[in-house]
Amino acid sequence: MAEVAKKKKVGEMMIGAGLINEAQLVKALEEQKKRGGKLGEIIINLGFITEFAFASILAKQLSISYVEIDKELVDANTARLIPEEMARRLTALPLYKKNEKIAVAMADPLDIFALDEIRSALGQEVFQVVATRSDLLRSISRSYGVAPGIEAAAKTFSETSTAASKEEGAAPLAVGEDSPVAKTVSMLIAQAIMDRASDIHINAEGKIIKIRYRIDGVLREARTLDRDMHAPIVSRIKILANMDIAEKRVPQDGRFQAKITHAASGPVVSSVFSGRGSFRADDDTTVDIRVSTLPAIQGETVVMRILSRTQILNSLEALNFNPDMLARYRKLIARPFGMVLVTGPTGSGKSTTLYASINSLDRKTNNVITVEDPVEYQISGANQLQVNPKAGVTFASGLRSILRQDPDIIMVGEIRDQETAEIAIHAALTGHVVFSTLHTNDAAGAVSRLVDMGVEPFLIASSITGIVAQRLVRKLCEHCRKPFPASAELLRGLGINAASATFYHGEGCPACKNTGYKGRVGLFELLEINEAIRGLIVSKAPVSGIKSAAARAGWKTLRQEGLLKAAAGITTIEEVLRVTMAEADET
Repeated sequence: MAEVAKKKKVGEMMIGAGLINEAQLVKALEEQKKRGGKLGEIIINLGFITEFAFASILAKQLSISYVEIDKELVDANTARLIPEEMARRLTALPLYKKNEKIAVAMADPLDIFALDEIRSALGQEVFQVVATRSDLLRSISRSYGVAPGIEAAAKTFSETSTAASKEEGAAPLAVGEDSPVAKTVSMLIAQAIMDRASDIHINAEGKIIKIRYRIDGVLREARTLDRDMHAPIVSRIKILANMDIAEKRVPQDGRFQAKITHAASGPVVSSVFSGRGSFRADDDTTVDIRVSTLPAIQGETVVMRILSRTQILNSLEALNFNPDMLARYRKLIARPFGMVLVTGPTGSGKSTTLYASINSLDRKTNNVITVEDPVEYQISGANQLQVNPKAGVTFASGLRSILRQDPDIIMVGEIRDQETAEIAIHAALTGHVVFSTLHTNDAAGAVSRLVDMGVEPFLIASSITGIVAQRLVRKLCEHCRKPFPASAELLRGLGINAASATFYHGEGCPACKNTGYKGRVGLFELLEINEAIRGLIVSKAPVSGIKSAAARAGWKTLRQEGLLKAAAGITTIEEVLRVTMAEADET
């Protein structure tokens, strides 16, 4: 009887809110009669309403809060007060304690039996909040992790390996889709994606394998596995990346796509595409993974670079330029011709800046063509060329071909040699907007780097309109950020002429896994090439002279920009000092 009343109540709520009609409710009830399941999920699966709309109406009708769990401070210890099996079965998760009660997020707050079971397991009073089912499943995966699954797969592998070793002439252990090795690789990738890792490092050391994740630019050890799993894990990754599993003497590169799905049984990663073709994700949970193997003394090392489509920044505003610099940069890239360079070390976000810059331009009335190595993300409305040296497609040859395609805007992934530099510069001088990157420490250093490549100074002065240098620093966790007064000695060491100043540090909390940091933000310096600087470039003035002229025009160094962000509570002094150099240290 209670179930009938519940069905009626859910249906009436959705009809009363104007989200579904009577005919849709009848169809959903018929579907439920055939296949079973909860009415709300069926209405969502039939496409009549969205998860968000369903959860919002339930919250409104029941006078309880709707929450986006990603934006809530979930206490890890509170979340684990109920078993993972119960959390997944009931699609519910304890979030935190408040006023001696525990907040419990539920996808179906009308399920009084589930609520009673949770209340009994917790042994405390609870109060409900509503969250979407997919949000809850993701949060359950994050809260409990995939450690038990990895340990179970490793145990199964060990038992299978032991049994196989006792059989004379036994076949090599399988690395297929359903093998313990495949499950281990799948869960390692799933955990990396949930932890916002950019890279996965797999290294053999003695009797163990070390698995490390690079999170917010810093490598952290995630776990260790038995050495016996090393060769099968490497082989499994090579199969996914369409590499030669028999070749262990030379480095190899490959790539594949992986899609993470948060099912009731836990996170599942499946290979969507292997090989070197074009990549097109079918949803926001699909990531591109670039694989590199390297033969080492202790065994092959593997690094997997994770390129998430949900993390690419599509707008210049999202890059966190300061407002004045953003306005000047917009004017710079809106010019009808000229070259804009973005400089910085590997992993400093140069490609992201280029993609955001192109996304801000009109791609309907302009022919946008890029040559990249590799093509990391697809740009709507642009023609993207992949460098392929084996086929004779280099940056230089690709750029020559691009110029015969009537381009308006050109992006060159990187200037590596004199030939590429000169072709790009001539393109900028003949009416094209050209974007590219260089590996230099600062903006002014890009000029001397081009001169060292053999480019004539007068060509550099005539073609380049602006140079951006950038770094990435870790952002302070918003949940545990605390101010602290800087000492006079520290301020003097930073070159700050002030009696006092307030900076911030992170104390560490569950939201940032006790690191004090969560996410990263860019530091930028923008060098606009004005007439005075052009004269200095043509006269082959030293980098220090160019910097002095730029400073007179209001240019700020990376360290100065970083200290401003530290004073605003966005990052820490330690992070700024880690990624930038003082003027006296630069050469």
